[in-house]
Parts: sequence; structure tokens; C-alpha cells
Amino acid sequence: MATTFQRARSDEQRAIRRQTILDTAAGMLEEMPVAELSLNELSRRVGLAKSNVLRYFDSREAVLLELLDSLSCEWLEHLSRELPSAVSTRAGFQRRAEQLAAVFASSLAERPVLCDLIASQAAVLEHNVGTEAIASFKRRGAAHATTLVGLIRQALPELSEDRAWRLVIATLLLSSSLWAHARPPQAVLDAYEQIPELRLMRLDFAPALEDSLATVAIGLEARSRRR
Repeated sequence: MATTFQRARSDEQRAIRRQTILDTAAGMLEEMPVAELSLNELSRRVGLAKSNVLRYFDSREAVLLELLDSLSCEWLEHLSRELPSAVSTRAGFQRRAEQLAAVFASSLAERPVLCDLIASQAAVLEHNVGTEAIASFKRRGAAHATTLVGLIRQALPELSEDRAWRLVIATLLLSSSLWAHARPPQAVLDAYEQIPELRLMRLDFAPALEDSLATVAIGLEARSRRR
């Protein structure tokens, strides 16, 4: 049921209104993919006219970019708590790379809304957004990436900063692509079931991401040793 709001008159009230819009969008994305979330329905659920929602965000995409940033912060906080105990400092590089990849993959799999937003970022979310809003998002994204580089290097100090950055890029690109391929439409799922030789093409997101990230990390370290 939509909530009817009075006009926000203070900075605190406006901040609460913005957060309500973000929380409502997050709830909707637990029910539907990014492509199906409309500004009209979001406005209805928040209890505001669409024009009033646009007082707080330039567009539907701006709402979703802000939500992506918020969920990314929460994910990084989770990693900062989990990685120290999940990655053994006594293990060799390959084992530590596998442990780090396992934490990355399982934590992302537990956050389907974040994965859906990551998968939609370049093709959808970064369109129909003003320069100021996208610049703010990109600056915060760069800060998040820097934090992720630091977490990687704590677990895998053998990787230089440059190679850790490459692993961050691989994490984002692989999670985006694998998430989309691991959630095919029903017709594709039916084909996998009906044609046995196609079943090997069906992906399970977390194991596929874990294997891919471990492979990339191990390869980056091996290349650094060769040089």
C-alpha cells in the first residue's frame, strides 16, 4: 500500500524521502528485474507523484545508480569483515586466491539485487542520467574500487597494485556477464532440459564466478613472476 507524504521542508526530511525512494526501489528489485522497474510504479509505491520523485533523482536510472552505490558500500563492508578470517595467511598463493574467489562469489550470489544492478550498469543505468549525477557516481565507484584493491592486496600481497586493479575489473566484468547468463529466459531453460548435450552450457553463478576469479588471480601472479 502506498504511503502519502507531506511535503519535505527540511534537509532531514528530504534525506528521509530520498532513502524511502531507494528502499522502495530495492524492495521492488526483489520482485522484478531492473528492466521491469518503472518510475510510475516506483512513484505509486512511494506515495508521490512522479514529478515529485524527480525532485530527488533525475530519472529512474539515477535512482538505480544511487542504489547500486549504496549496495556496493554494504558489500565492501561485508568483505572487510569476512576476508581476514576466510583467507589463511599461512596458505600458498593459489590456495589464498581460491579462498578469496570463494568469498567474492558467495557474497555476490547472496546479493541478487546488487548483481542485477551490476549487470545492468553499462547498458542501462548509465544512460538517461545527467553529467553531474554520473560524475558523482563514478567518483564514488572509483573509491569503492580502490577499497577493493586494498582488500585484495591484504589477502594476496604478491599482486602489485596494478594487478589487483585488473582483478577488480575482472570481478566486475565476470560477475556482470555470468549473472546474465546464469539467469536465462524460460525457453532457454526448457532447451537445456530437453536437449541433454546442451546441459553443459547451463551456468551456476557462484561456482562459475569462483572458478573464473581464482583462475584470473592465479594467472596474474604467474605472469608477474615470469617478468
